[in-house]
Amino acid sequence: MRQISKIFNLNDPGWGRGNNNGSEPPRRPKGDGPPDLDEVWRDFNNRLGSLFGRKPKRGGNRFGGGDNNGSGGGIPQLPKGSPKLVGIVAVIIVGLWLASGFLIVQEGQVAVVTKFGKYTKTLPPGLQWRLPYPVENHQMVNISQLRTFEVGYRGTARNKVLPESLMLTTDENIVDLQFVVQYRLMSTGAPDYLFKTSQPDESVRQAAETAMREIVGKKPMDFVLYSGRTEVANEVQKLAQNILDRYQTGIQISTVAIQNVQPPEQVQAAFDDAVKAGQDRERQINEGNAYSNKVLPEAQGQVARMVEEAEGYRATVIGDAEGDTSRFTSIEVEFAKAPDVTRERMYLSTMQEILENSSKIMIDSQASNNMLYLPLDKIMRQAAGSRSGSGATVESSAAAAAAAAQPAKATNTPAKTRTPDSSAPAKSSLLTSPYSR
Repeated sequence: MRQISKIFNLNDPGWGRGNNNGSEPPRRPKGDGPPDLDEVWRDFNNRLGSLFGRKPKRGGNRFGGGDNNGSGGGIPQLPKGSPKLVGIVAVIIVGLWLASGFLIVQEGQVAVVTKFGKYTKTLPPGLQWRLPYPVENHQMVNISQLRTFEVGYRGTARNKVLPESLMLTTDENIVDLQFVVQYRLMSTGAPDYLFKTSQPDESVRQAAETAMREIVGKKPMDFVLYSGRTEVANEVQKLAQNILDRYQTGIQISTVAIQNVQPPEQVQAAFDDAVKAGQDRERQINEGNAYSNKVLPEAQGQVARMVEEAEGYRATVIGDAEGDTSRFTSIEVEFAKAPDVTRERMYLSTMQEILENSSKIMIDSQASNNMLYLPLDKIMRQAAGSRSGSGATVESSAAAAAAAAQPAKATNTPAKTRTPDSSAPAKSSLLTSPYSR
């Protein structure tokens, strides 16, 4: 190996200037220029001959002519039939040939390997090896690249392609639809992408356009224009993917997005007027529904309230009637047992209810003597105030005591009572029980 490196050592200062049996090269003559090609070739032959045990020769031309003394020289004559030489050369050639089978697969790519033109395997990313050419060959395929193409336009929405964008709906209307498709290769779809179809990218375009025309042809125009864009795009993606799977293209559609959909330009103005009229109609319908939703619950609430009030009044009247009936029945039973006692109790109960709600009492006296007046209204008002927590003041108690000290004259006519807080006296007749006679 040291001898081989010495042969091909281009850093040798004597390379191309001739060596004398491996001794130091001669010094450059004055006016040194570039090395002579004859000397370079002769020096290479001498080095190569020394590798195989032949003594180096000097002189001779580069085509193997004789040296300066007329003897043969030039290209060295290798020993005939040397197995060592043949083996070394064969090993070098085979090693170089096998080394040509190494390849580096970048991230996001795969290498599709073919043996004599037939697919054999797919190599993942990294340092890989295959049988060298011409036994095996490979093709690099990028499976991570997201490919995109437009249908109905190119670049921007203004650059329309009408033969691709005009489509017919199920209600015999024409729509101008533009969409974009994004796709990539499956992880195991590289062989199908290369060998199953001749033009796989064009197949994706044709499958997407075919699926879009089929789906739009089954939908009405208003659905495609307004509410059904997302649904149409999803159905197109599924149908186009089924078509590509049947053809075994190894392609997976990632996205189908509708960029723009509108009526044809020739009827755009009339269509805008129809759209405005439809929007006004929807607005009025919504206003009517809002008013209905406001009025109907209020009316239903009022009806329910009136019904509940009527039911309450009905229950109150029926309950009072049933209570009066039960009370009368019980009094009748007691009256049959003891008429006098029952009559007296009824009289006292009636008088108690009447006098509880009366603030003035008129007393008819036949005697001529004076009688003290007891202000029952003041006493009742004071008692009511004390129960409510307000309390009676000292002035009201003094006024009540002064009013009680004033005598009232007995006459044959009903006496008039005086009220401290009113200038007009109130009159009432003597309440007597019909059973007291």
